[in-house]
Amino acid sequence: MKIAVVGPGAVGSYYGAKLARAGHETHFLLRSDYEQVRRHGVRVLSQEGGFNVRVRCAQTPEMIGPVDLVLIALKTTANDILPDILPPLVNEKTAILTLQNGLGNEEALAAIFPVEQILGGLCFVCLNRTAPGVVEHIAHGKIELGEFQRWPEPRTHDIAGAFRHAGVPCCVRDNLERAHWEKLAWNIPFNGLGVASCAGFDALQTGIFKGRIAECLTTDRLINDKNWCGMVRELMSEVIASGNAFGLGIPMECAEEQIERTRIMGAYKPSTLIDFQRGRPVELETLFLEPLRRAARKGLEVPRLRALCAILTHLGSEGFTK
Repeated sequence: MKIAVVGPGAVGSYYGAKLARAGHETHFLLRSDYEQVRRHGVRVLSQEGGFNVRVRCAQTPEMIGPVDLVLIALKTTANDILPDILPPLVNEKTAILTLQNGLGNEEALAAIFPVEQILGGLCFVCLNRTAPGVVEHIAHGKIELGEFQRWPEPRTHDIAGAFRHAGVPCCVRDNLERAHWEKLAWNIPFNGLGVASCAGFDALQTGIFKGRIAECLTTDRLINDKNWCGMVRELMSEVIASGNAFGLGIPMECAEEQIERTRIMGAYKPSTLIDFQRGRPVELETLFLEPLRRAARKGLEVPRLRALCAILTHLGSEGFTK
């Protein structure tokens, strides 16, 4: 396939590099890392086996042209640029796959392109971008693919097969919406509390920030502390209940499965925490506020999620990301 990677940060670089190593014509649409990646390629550091691979680099989508597959791995805070940069990459045969976090990303793409061209993917992977063109793979790596508002087409299975051939565990889900809510059951507590923990445990109980900043907590500290792990479980329960209000049938047992998978990650910093500590915008809308709005539309009481959103919103508005 001819593939364009839009947003080659940690996620885009890792999966793009895997596909390039497998022989696909993989183009990276780059800004700040252009010269480094053009000269040295992408380097993946991993206990499973590191590698370095050359990829094609472009600074504009017009330099790439129409492709078979667009991989969107931009932070959702930059989604406003997609209507400008995607059209040169897309023709009527292009599959557009967003690997972004949260809810509403496929809907935004459907406002630009036909629904039948849009897919969503959930990445269950621990990654950090440690330098331009360098990605550290810590654990996991599976992708789950699904069609937006449709049953999986043969094309979706072909794309999943390409990922598997590239060494990426990949499966196709019949219900993309359910897959999104299942992943939110991890993302909301661990990405959210990783940041909001700096406001203190009491603030997360009330949703009222008192102006005192403490240390942000990594995943290991959240699950190894009785109080914080209790809050993780409560948030997971609210998220699962919210998804099930849409008839998705997510078992509550998946919360404990998520916690057990987190234990092997060690002192992991989720992407939202890294963005927060580096003074970058966090993915507040898609990861937190949109799930809260959808729960509210179903008339659900989600006090933990509401308090978390209030603290995250306050932290951002007060400029504490600096």
